[in-house]
Amino acid sequence: MNHRLFVSGHLVAALLMMGLVGATPVRAQSPDSSPANAYTPPRTPDGQPDLQGFWTNSTYTPLERPDGVTTEFYTPEGVAETEARAGAREAEQTVPGTIPDVHYDFTQFGLDRSQTTMARSLRTSLIVDPPDGRMPAMTEEGRRRVARREEEARLRGGRWDSAENNQLDDRCLIMRTAGPPMLNTSYNSNYQIVQAPGYVMILVEMIHDVRIIPLDGRPRPNPRVRKWMGTSRGRWEADTLVVETSGFNGKNPFNGSSENMSVIERFTRIDDDTILYNFTIDDESTWTQPWSAGLSMKKIQGPIFEHACHEGNYSMYNTLVGARLEEQLAAEEAAKQEPN
Repeated sequence: MNHRLFVSGHLVAALLMMGLVGATPVRAQSPDSSPANAYTPPRTPDGQPDLQGFWTNSTYTPLERPDGVTTEFYTPEGVAETEARAGAREAEQTVPGTIPDVHYDFTQFGLDRSQTTMARSLRTSLIVDPPDGRMPAMTEEGRRRVARREEEARLRGGRWDSAENNQLDDRCLIMRTAGPPMLNTSYNSNYQIVQAPGYVMILVEMIHDVRIIPLDGRPRPNPRVRKWMGTSRGRWEADTLVVETSGFNGKNPFNGSSENMSVIERFTRIDDDTILYNFTIDDESTWTQPWSAGLSMKKIQGPIFEHACHEGNYSMYNTLVGARLEEQLAAEEAAKQEPN
């Protein structure tokens, strides 16, 4: 794995990515005005900027600025302290030598992310616009929809009442690494990008979802055709890959989003080991204004692995059995307390 931060002498671009210098909001950026434009990316045989390879967006930087944090950037010492605390928490999740102790340190499987290649940043949030680092306020329609979803979930019973009540990632259906937008999880936040004439393919390690993005200007499908990850169309703007996605089915809501959400992603390779990944969310049915965020994707050593989430996976069974056992014990304890 390559842990270099500054390569090719383009210190300004690396500093921009790390948050050491100011940046304009993501949706206002353009490849022509960015210092990253000083770097000339390699080319594919058909002349596209080459984004191919294995990448990770693993980071400790949260999507939203934490409560009580009022600055846009941490100091380098502050970042080191934050990462050390987070790494310690992850390293202590299980007791060494026990069956659940599956950290696999120093590999891409690591639950202790401090031991792996990471997309480090001095930013206190991935969100750059609004400037407070928080998602905009929800619309009244958005609040009603979220409340309705919560009520529907309550009527179905608790999370551990049945397999159907489990969350989507519990059920190995989809995880937020797939996106769009593509955001990291606590482990396996890895991707493989492959390019061919007229296409870009992004293979997501978690649950091995695949995004195939045409670049040929083809029209979008019938609006009634809606998908878990929406329908994506891409184009090149100078050396930046711009991907626009809409047509979501609403079954995999992103932070309360509706099926009307649209996402614009921008992939810009700013040095040999880094892709700058920016995205803008627009969903008038959910938020009072569009909002933007960004992070970097760092090169890692491949290959990525098939995340066969269902195979040999006893966690669904075990959690349901554990919940039933807790209920049984609670009922027995309640019976003991009843007067004779």
